Amino acid sequence: MPEDFSTPDRRPLTTVLAANLVSITGSCLTYMGVPWFVLQSTGSAARAGIVAFCTLLPVVLAALVGGPVIDRIGRRRVSVASDLACGAAVAAIPLLQFAGALRFWMLCVLMAVTGLCRTPGETARGVLLPTLAERAGMPLTRAAGWYDGAARCAALTGSALGGVLIAELGAANVLLVDAATFAVAAPLFAFGVRGLPEAQAQQRAEPVSLRAYRRELAEGYRFVAATPSLLGLCLMTLVTRGLDQGWSAVLLPVHAREELGGSVELGLLNAAFGVCALTGALVYGAVGSRFRRWPVFTIAFLVVGLPRFVVAAFTDTFSPLAVIMAVEGLACGVLNPIMATVTYETVPEELRSRVLSATTASVQLVTPLGGLAAGFLVDAVGLPSTLLMVGGAYLLATLCPVIFPVWRRMDPAGSPHGRAAAGSWPRGSGAKRV
Repeated sequence: MPEDFSTPDRRPLTTVLAANLVSITGSCLTYMGVPWFVLQSTGSAARAGIVAFCTLLPVVLAALVGGPVIDRIGRRRVSVASDLACGAAVAAIPLLQFAGALRFWMLCVLMAVTGLCRTPGETARGVLLPTLAERAGMPLTRAAGWYDGAARCAALTGSALGGVLIAELGAANVLLVDAATFAVAAPLFAFGVRGLPEAQAQQRAEPVSLRAYRRELAEGYRFVAATPSLLGLCLMTLVTRGLDQGWSAVLLPVHAREELGGSVELGLLNAAFGVCALTGALVYGAVGSRFRRWPVFTIAFLVVGLPRFVVAAFTDTFSPLAVIMAVEGLACGVLNPIMATVTYETVPEELRSRVLSATTASVQLVTPLGGLAAGFLVDAVGLPSTLLMVGGAYLLATLCPVIFPVWRRMDPAGSPHGRAAAGSWPRGSGAKRV
C-alpha cells in the first residue's frame, strides 16, 4: 500500500541532512589531512597537486557516465555503496602507512577510488532534495538553504577539528576518523529514505543495454546544452571550481605552512570561512525568497573571488586573511542555494539524476587541473605570484553575470521577481516546473 505523503513529515529530510553532515565532515578531514600528509612527508607542493589531481579526475569520470546507473540501481543503494567504498579506501591509507607499505602511487590510487565512488553518492542524495522538501511541506528555497547549510556545517566541523587533530594525532590517524564517518553515514541515509519511491531503482520498459544507456546518458547532456540557466551556471562554475581547488588543495596549505605557522592556523582559517558560509546559507534559506536572485548571486560571487588571493599575496599574518575569509564565507553561503534552486526548478524529476550528473561533470572538468597547476606554478614562480595570477583569473570569471544580460533572468516567471526580470530562463525541451 503506498504511503500517504499528504501530512508534512520532516524526518526523512532531517535524517538525510544528518547523514550528509557526518559524511562531509569526514571528507573535510581527508581533504585537510592528505595534502598535509604529502607536504610533511615530501615537502613538495607539486606532489600535493598530483594527489589532488588523482582525487578529482575520477570525480569527473564518474559524473560523466554515472547518471543512468544511479537511476537503474536506485539512489538509496548507490549512496550507501558509495559511502562504504569511500570508507574502505580512506581507511587503507593509514593502515598501509602503519605497516610501512604505503607508496606514493598507492596513495594516488586510493584517493582516486574515493573520488570515483564519492560522486555518484553525492548525486544520488542531491536529486532527492525536491522530494524531501515536498514531503516536509517546505519551500524548495528553504530546503536548499538547509541542505547547503548542513554541508557548510560539516565543512566547519571538519575544518575546526582537522587542524587540531592533525597537530595532535598526525595526518594518518585523522584518516581513520574519516573512515568511521562513512561507516556511520551509510546506514543513516539508508534508514532516512526507506519507503521513498524516488529513492528506489526506476523501472523502465526498455531492457538494460548499451544502446539504452547511451540514449539515457545523452538525454542529460542535451538538456543542459538546451537550457541557458544550466549552461551558464556550468560554464562559470567550471572555471571557478578549478581555481578554488588550487586554493584549497595547494595555495592555502602552502601559505599556512610557510607564512602563518602551521596546520592549526589552516584549520582556523577554514573554520572562519565555514562559520560564515553556514550563516550565509541559513540566512538565505530563511529570507532569500524576498530578493531577486541575480543581484544577490552577482555581488556574492564578486566578493568570494579575488580578495582572499590578494590578501594572502601581500600579507604574512593571520588576522587579515581570517577577516577576509569570514566575509567571503558569508557571501559564499548564498551561492549554492541559489544555484540548486534554479536547477531544481528547471529539471523534471525523471531527468534529475542524469542532468545533475551532467552538470557535475561539466563543472568539474577542469577541477582536477586546479590543484595540479597551482602546485607546479608555486614551484616555478613562487607563492605570491601564483596567488595573484589565480586571483586575476577568478575576477574575470565572476564578471560574467555582470556582462551577459541572460543572467538577469534567474527568477521564475510566476514570481514578482521573475516578472520584474522580464521572464524566466528559457528552458530545454520537455522541462517542467518542479
